[in-house]
Amino acid sequence: MKYLLLGAGLQGTAIAHDLLNQAEGTTSLTVVDGNTESLDNLQARLADPRLHTAKGDVRDSELMSPLMADADVAISAVNYWFNADLAAMAVSGKTHFLDLGGNNDIVAREFELNDEATAAGITIVPDCGLAPGLAGILGYWLADNLEKVDSLKLRVGGLPAKPQPPMNYKVVFSVQGLINEYIEPAVVIRGGKLQTVPSLSELETLVFPAPFGELEAFQTSGGTSTLPRTLAGRVPDLDYKTIRYKGHCAQFKLLYDLGLCDSKLREGKNGSMSPREMLVQLMDEKLDLPGEDVVLLQAEVVGYEKGDQAIRRTVRIIDHHDHTHNITAMMRMTGYPAAIIAQLLASGEICAPGTKEQELIVPGDRMIELLRQRGVEIEIFEGNPGEPA
Repeated sequence: MKYLLLGAGLQGTAIAHDLLNQAEGTTSLTVVDGNTESLDNLQARLADPRLHTAKGDVRDSELMSPLMADADVAISAVNYWFNADLAAMAVSGKTHFLDLGGNNDIVAREFELNDEATAAGITIVPDCGLAPGLAGILGYWLADNLEKVDSLKLRVGGLPAKPQPPMNYKVVFSVQGLINEYIEPAVVIRGGKLQTVPSLSELETLVFPAPFGELEAFQTSGGTSTLPRTLAGRVPDLDYKTIRYKGHCAQFKLLYDLGLCDSKLREGKNGSMSPREMLVQLMDEKLDLPGEDVVLLQAEVVGYEKGDQAIRRTVRIIDHHDHTHNITAMMRMTGYPAAIIAQLLASGEICAPGTKEQELIVPGDRMIELLRQRGVEIEIFEGNPGEPA
């Protein structure tokens, strides 16, 4: 099976590692990136004869068209704003396509390609990382296994293993994507209907096992992707919140209220720059901190099994840095689900032409099985709704 990977950054590195070391039947992997150093580092790190690299711009159709046509599956690990055009290239090349997503408008454009993808016999799957991605797959799986659902709550966070100033946070993925999640409206289901609420709102406290203890969670955008639309009418209450150490939400809310997320250019002594561009630059600089990261995920459903038996079922993941392969927790938990979906498409285990909601085509129990094979510890426990989790 031949794979085309776009982007040789952190998540791209994890995807490449998985496709070459965990996937069965990988015959070649071609990686495209505009940075020669990133490609060279990837080659040196993986040292696999099946790995090929190509320096170039993913918007270059002359470069991309033959690469797309030669691949069984193309995976985008570049910034979200390229994904709709890349999906269109994949349709032309009759190549399955998936991405790490993170933006509702871009995902909507990918769904506009449904008829063309169906005619081409290929599958487009947006938002295949951690959240959006794995969280939605697990959430749907939990809800789909109950006769009736009262609520579905998804909580996910990528954190430093040990909190550090100035924001008890370290950069573990694209700052542009992070800001996007913090400022765009969050889609929820309330009273059985789709609604939006402001991000950085509805702050709550939740507890994880030691050493984490009490943490905070708040509304952010894009973490559920298509899940609210898929479950509207079936689940009366659904939301997604980002987990952080206490105090982080208030700190970022201040930056937002001061206008530092504004994309409008401002004139300065050294030329023009938007406040958001400056904020991205400073966060990349100041929050690129040493130390390991951890990913926390908790998906909890409350409802009824057959016979009106009330139940609360929870999936919990606490994933850490992989020292053996030097892969961070965020790389693992974002890159591995995407690589797994790519493998299921390439092998034909998933056969669903068109643009598809991942929660409808990726079995949750199969995803859990394959993640456990990669050393991801996944707890599943249940109890009565009135008992503490």
